[in-house]
Parts: sequence; C-alpha cells; structure tokens
Amino acid sequence: MSTEPPQPTEVHQDLAALRKHYSDRARNRAMKVEDRWHQLRLNMARKRGQNVTVLSLAGYGSPRWVRVFSRIVMAPDSHFEGGRRVAKVIADGVRGWRNFVSAPVPFAEVTARVAGHEYRLTADRGGIVDQMIELPAGAQLEPGWRSVTLEAPGAEPTSAEVQIISDEVTDGIICDIDDTVVVTKLPRPLLAAWNSFVLDEHARTPTPGMAVMMERLLQASPGSPVIYVSTGAWNVAQTLTRFLTRNLYPFGPLLLTDWGPTEDRWFRSGQRHKVEQLARLAQEFPQIRWILIGDDGQHDPSIYADFARKHPASVKAVVIRELTYSEAVLAGGRAEQPHGEELLKVTETGEHPPGIQKVGEHRIPWIYGPDGKDISETLTQHGLL
Repeated sequence: MSTEPPQPTEVHQDLAALRKHYSDRARNRAMKVEDRWHQLRLNMARKRGQNVTVLSLAGYGSPRWVRVFSRIVMAPDSHFEGGRRVAKVIADGVRGWRNFVSAPVPFAEVTARVAGHEYRLTADRGGIVDQMIELPAGAQLEPGWRSVTLEAPGAEPTSAEVQIISDEVTDGIICDIDDTVVVTKLPRPLLAAWNSFVLDEHARTPTPGMAVMMERLLQASPGSPVIYVSTGAWNVAQTLTRFLTRNLYPFGPLLLTDWGPTEDRWFRSGQRHKVEQLARLAQEFPQIRWILIGDDGQHDPSIYADFARKHPASVKAVVIRELTYSEAVLAGGRAEQPHGEELLKVTETGEHPPGIQKVGEHRIPWIYGPDGKDISETLTQHGLL
C-alpha cells in the first residue's frame, strides 16, 4: 500500500520585506549565497511536511517597552513542544550540530501579544526576531519576569519570558560566556566550532565558583538584571540557557549574534557585536551601573576599558576571570591590557593586582581572579559584596 507524500507546509513570510532585501544592491556575494541556501533548506523542509516552530528566548525591557527574541524555524513536531525541545531529546543529550539542522524561515511573520496588545513583527533573513516593542501611552508592565506570547501562522503559540527592569534599579550584571562561566580549554580557532557543532550540552564544564559569586552579587542588589553577551550564534541559545540553568547561574537574557555575512564582511565581528550591545544597554538603562564580567583570553579587557571611558557612569566594576596557564596557551595568550590612565599593572609573577580605572571623577575597580571564590574575596574588599 503506497502512501502519499506529505503536502508542502504553508509558510507565511513578509513578502514586502523579502522583495526589498532581494533587490538591495548592497548584498554581496556571500549574502546572496547564504540567502539561496536558506531558501533551499526552507523548501526542502516544507516538502518533508515539517512545521513552522517559534522558539522561545528570554528578553528584557522596562515598564514602557520590551525587547523580544525568538527564532522561527522548520522542524518536526516531535522535536519541539511549546517552542522548547521535548524532554526526551534533552535527556539523550543534544549535540551542538543539531541546533543548526532546523531550517530558518527568512522574514517570517510573527505576532507578539504584550500586556493585552497585539503587534506584528517580522523576522530577519536568518529567521531571527530581535525587536523592541513600545507599549501605548499609559500602558505599563510591572517589574519582574513577565510573559510575552509569540505566534507565527501554522505554529503553536509560544510563551517567552521577559525581565521587566524597574526604573528604580541601579545595579546590573553583564557577563561573557566562553572562558568566563564555561571552562573551554580549547584553541580559540576551534572554540566556536567545537561548542556549536560538536560538544554535547551536558559535557560543558562550569567555571568553579562563578555561579555562586554572581548569585551573591544579586543578593546584594535585589532586582538587578543579569544579561549574557556572547559571540555565539543564536542557534545555540536554548542550549546555553539549559546549561546556565542546570549549573545554577542566574537566569537572564542572552545577546548572541548571527554568524552569517554582512554587507561589509564575510563573517560578523564578535568584538563589534559586544561593543554595540554594551552601548545599547547603556542607552536603554542610563540609571544602571553595570558590573562587567569577562576573561583575559580574548578582547574583554580592552572592550570593557573602552566602554568605561565612553560611559564611566554606567560601570560599577570590571571583573576579569584569569585563565590558567594551559587555557591561556590554547587561547593564544592573554589579552593585552588596556592603555590609558587605568592602574592595571602586572606583577613579576604575572598576577594582576586589583586596579582602578580613573575616568574623570569616576574610579572603577578592576578585579582579577582565577575563579569565583577568589573574585568574591576581592569584591568583598571593595565593598561590592
């Protein structure tokens, strides 16, 4: 008895945005190739009868606006439930490459419901939704974790959590991920590929003491947000969220990036991504002084020092996790220390004593340590814990 092949799945895309993108003369060859690849994968997924799936990701906002994140992909119903991977798949262990199998839906039409109001959103060419929604005059959201409903035609409604940050909150944490909260011990050129495509999400190793240190910082300033900024791809957002939750790190939004080409580059710049997100957060929450947490194996010290020079009122302290000798060797050495007025001197043993970055009248502590325990002790000395 023969079975009929499944009918192609109906997919709703913003045709105006689609035509505008394809007619854009600024698209370079790499972007055109990627666009064709996305369309080919989408067509294949439709022919297989896969369904549109809205993946829920944590967002943030103020009482007057929210920034929502999501990915719109094609996937079998058995893989996801309510925008999250089903328990069996998680229990079996999710290899990183599986996060890249689902075909994105470029320029997918999405409906967001926030505080009783409905908004029409459009995903980008990679199926990623990253949009700010302003509430009508007079409407406000209560501070704390709230839910936003996201729905695409043909997909089940998904509830995404957003942290509403009160105007009264004056402290927050911005934290890097690789080599900061996760011990990688991998050469930098292979790090992103290994974490994204190969490593089982259960095999990632948390940095000792960092989760406890961050939780203590939150206890010292209740209501403070924690926002993770990483150069990782949006494809691994749910994997990273599960890792952070499993290892008791504070829950918070992830600000990731799309590895695809841009108008002027074959691959997006991870440094530029971090710089842009830091500047955006300083503008969105001018009343918050952030504790910036990173590591000394990449560019975090220079990025944070430059951010502090431009936005000294937005930085409360800088915390740098020192890599071990073997980690530093694999990372290609330690990051160069920032130059300028800051007192970030290295001792003869290679250790970094606590330093102070002076920007006008602002004095910003720089705290170094190999793990959360040592960092906590220095934070206590500075009166931050």
